[in-house]
Amino acid sequence: MDSVGFGIIIPVLPDLIMQISGENLAAAAGYGGWLMFAYAVMQFFFAPVLGNLSDAYGRRPVLLLSMLVLSVNYLIMGFADSLVLLFVGRLISGIGASTMSTCNAYIADVTPAEERAQYFGLMGAAFGMGFIIGPVIGGLLGEYGPRIPFIAAACLLFLNLIFGFLILPESLNKESRRKFKLVRANPFATFIQLSKFKVVFGILSVMFIVNLGHHVMPAIWSFYTIEQFDWSSREIGYSLGFVGFLMVFVQGFLIRIVIPKIGMRWAGIIGLTAAIISFAGYAGASASWMLYAAMIPGALGGLAGPAMNGIASTQIGPTQQGQLQGGMSSMMSLTSILSPPIMTQTFGYFSTANAVIYFPGAPFILAGILAVLALVLFIKTTTDLPVARQAS
Repeated sequence: MDSVGFGIIIPVLPDLIMQISGENLAAAAGYGGWLMFAYAVMQFFFAPVLGNLSDAYGRRPVLLLSMLVLSVNYLIMGFADSLVLLFVGRLISGIGASTMSTCNAYIADVTPAEERAQYFGLMGAAFGMGFIIGPVIGGLLGEYGPRIPFIAAACLLFLNLIFGFLILPESLNKESRRKFKLVRANPFATFIQLSKFKVVFGILSVMFIVNLGHHVMPAIWSFYTIEQFDWSSREIGYSLGFVGFLMVFVQGFLIRIVIPKIGMRWAGIIGLTAAIISFAGYAGASASWMLYAAMIPGALGGLAGPAMNGIASTQIGPTQQGQLQGGMSSMMSLTSILSPPIMTQTFGYFSTANAVIYFPGAPFILAGILAVLALVLFIKTTTDLPVARQAS
């Protein structure tokens, strides 16, 4: 439900920014990058707070709080009549956006260590299922105006809050909780704590590099496909729905077959290699069908995330799972701070009429280079892992 709400707004965000700002597409892409930047700054600082709160008071209240805040965010953005209000909405969202990391901690609470990567994959599949539905709905609703999908997203998130309040049990028993300490609940203290675990710190470094590249998709996909192929919001929605379908297949089905057979280390290697191929395909596409073809290895790239999360989660104890997931969320937020402005500005520079080289796919080349660096570091980090740690 959360990913449906997130996916709904993607096809219409460029139109809403252009409507409010009165700027052209290239300028709107820049604003879009700074909106993601604002969200990521707040999540960078607050994700460890929420992760540590979930270690102290349980996962359920943190999840419910996150859903309430996200619902308010979409309402504010849907009714915004200025760029200032758009930024206010994203700042609020960044404070409370902890659903994915807290759900991962929830999974770590209730599953054996050797099975976690597969269940982290199911989390990705759930996100993918929502991503099939969300962008398609957003593309269709966008035909009636760019604000309608935001209102729909707010309603879905509020329904999800009610569902969680009525149905979701607590996963963290009181014996496994630890006292909340503010000194631990900041990203820098979290990174220092996690740096004591060599493999965990290495995996975090890999995830940092690869996510710098992966943010190219939400940052410029809508802008890129409009500029390069003149897609409508409906076509953007269909393309993202296809991405979601592939994510569901890989993370909900394929990963449960692949990881037990080849282990988490090789799943990570294959996933990162597939991501490199996908970014190259997006950059060089000259027809719409080529984008769809590049989505296939892109989906196989989804093997890497659950594998890396699974490796990291086996290296620490049950009382620190919330801190680990909060740290991962904060690290990914740091990439969200750095990457979108870089990607959108790169897109803006290479897609203007007076560019030295007109090449709207340039951000995907940059993402591919980062994925290569991540692959090299991942291989180095996991080379000396015991076999039991590599395989699930």
